[in-house]
Amino acid sequence: MTTERPLRVAVIGAGPAGTYASDILSKSGLDVSIDIIERLPAPFGLVRYGVAPDHPRIKQIIVALANVLSRGDIRLLANVNIGTDLTLEDLRAHYDAVIFATGAFKDSDLNIPGIDLDGSYGAADFVSWFDGHPDVPREWPLEAKEIAILGVGNVALDVARVLAKHPQDIKVTEIPDNVYEGLASSPVTDVHVFGRRGPAQVKFSPLELREWATCRTSTSWCTPRPTTSSTRLPWRSPRTTSSRSRSSRR
Repeated sequence: MTTERPLRVAVIGAGPAGTYASDILSKSGLDVSIDIIERLPAPFGLVRYGVAPDHPRIKQIIVALANVLSRGDIRLLANVNIGTDLTLEDLRAHYDAVIFATGAFKDSDLNIPGIDLDGSYGAADFVSWFDGHPDVPREWPLEAKEIAILGVGNVALDVARVLAKHPQDIKVTEIPDNVYEGLASSPVTDVHVFGRRGPAQVKFSPLELREWATCRTSTSWCTPRPTTSSTRLPWRSPRTTSSRSRSSRR
């Protein structure tokens, strides 16, 4: 930064992290010019493409994010991919500082036998599908009657609930038409949720669990005996399996 111009900052990623970082920086008292560079055509990242369509209250965070971007003191440059459209050298040449707020692009596979078998999918891909992410195909192979989900976090609950819920109940949300049609024709009858530890360690709220009362399919929970957080359990995963970020069909 010089006396002739403001500090130039590029923020890579227009999701909640990038938008809030830009908001804080813009209110820091510094003379600063901020550009948010987003790979996708639309902003808001995980809120737009990672929250289940039947949770509109959580998606309302978009309103606060949109208010930040609409003030006029932060510029959004969408549909620009770092690595192809711009390089790190380009950013260094034009900005004084760069903040990377991209998050994770894909699932990390579990190091267990069978993780690469047909019918084993990462939950991030499935969530992207039912949220209409432009990077994933519009069709999903919903052909199984029984589905196993490994993990008891809120992502696992979102996946299980979307699979088990009456499609007609989700139709009133912003779910894409192709996703509704896929879920409506799905033959799934049973969803099994597997947890590595006990009920005390689950990472979802009681409200999320109560939502299962309106689901159309049979659901079951498989967890080991109650244990303290310091106790290690001898847990062997099934061959067709999933992690907190993976779902599997058989």
